[in-house]
Amino acid sequence: MKIENRTFVVTGGASGLGQATVEHYHQKGGYVSILDLHVEKGEALVAKLGARARFFQCDVTSSESIAAAVKGTTDWVAETKAPVAGVLAGAGVGLPGKIIDAKGEPLSMQRIDFVLNINLRGTLDTIRQFLPTMVANEPLTPDGERGVILMVSSSAATDGQPGQVSYSASKGAVSAMTLPMARDLARYGIRVVTIAPSLFESAMTAMMGDKVRKSLERVMEFPVRQGKPEEFARLCGEATENTMLNGAVIRLDGAMRMPSRM
Repeated sequence: MKIENRTFVVTGGASGLGQATVEHYHQKGGYVSILDLHVEKGEALVAKLGARARFFQCDVTSSESIAAAVKGTTDWVAETKAPVAGVLAGAGVGLPGKIIDAKGEPLSMQRIDFVLNINLRGTLDTIRQFLPTMVANEPLTPDGERGVILMVSSSAATDGQPGQVSYSASKGAVSAMTLPMARDLARYGIRVVTIAPSLFESAMTAMMGDKVRKSLERVMEFPVRQGKPEEFARLCGEATENTMLNGAVIRLDGAMRMPSRM
């Protein structure tokens, strides 16, 4: 499926991996609907990209907020005639915390819910609310394709570290729902692909200390470095354009496996 003259929705699109993907889609001639909490960053990105970009402030933990972004996007699409052909559910957080701490206190449900509500509930809610728009598309390819759903898991889904119980649970669930969602949407010609990155340059990893970073570098195979946002974005582009990619969880990790201890 081509990217040019189609609209792509990216949650968490105003920074990090999401922003890199927004810029990739835009560079290839696509229209981008940027959903993010951060107004200043979102508006700055639209100012940089121009007429084929729109920003909608969105909190993915709120169904009402997502609904407003869906309406804003569909109203814009009615003007541009560039159908919504893809959704990247990229909004995510990591809030470390062991299931029980050194003082014998269990991890609070508030911290657990914070991670699950953004990474899992937000992903599902965003996708389900945009699907009616995609299902209504005229076929975009000779195969009858109407669009693609991209989700973001993590290497932590399979080799999570201590303190990543909530994060791994959320990302493992995203991986697990990839195939059933692809099967649900096959009749409509909508594909589902999940990308599971390891350590990538982002605001989250920027907060790591040198000791943690050096420890992680010791378990990297090749290349011995963090992934770059544009490398993630290129895979999103390939998953969009390659119709045979469907129902798959793709690790993007340079053969890295996260260690059990730093």
